[in-house]
Amino acid sequence: MSAHCMLTGARPGFGNRISHSHRRTSRRFDPNIQSKRYWLPSEGRYVRLRLSTKGIKTVDTIGVEAAVARIRARGVRI
Repeated sequence: MSAHCMLTGARPGFGNRISHSHRRTSRRFDPNIQSKRYWLPSEGRYVRLRLSTKGIKTVDTIGVEAAVARIRARGVRI
């Protein structure tokens, strides 16, 4: 499963681990992705969304209908 948010589009960032001796090795900063189920009243069904924690807060603010509309506008199929 890919580590990206359906709503905000947050994806992993990449950088370096730096040891005490200052050697650099690759590392990956993953967003905090959670799978959450929401009731979608307009369709009369539940939808399962993979959202970052910031995305979950956004859904709480704007509502699930508006969030699903934004997700579909980005071209993501639900």
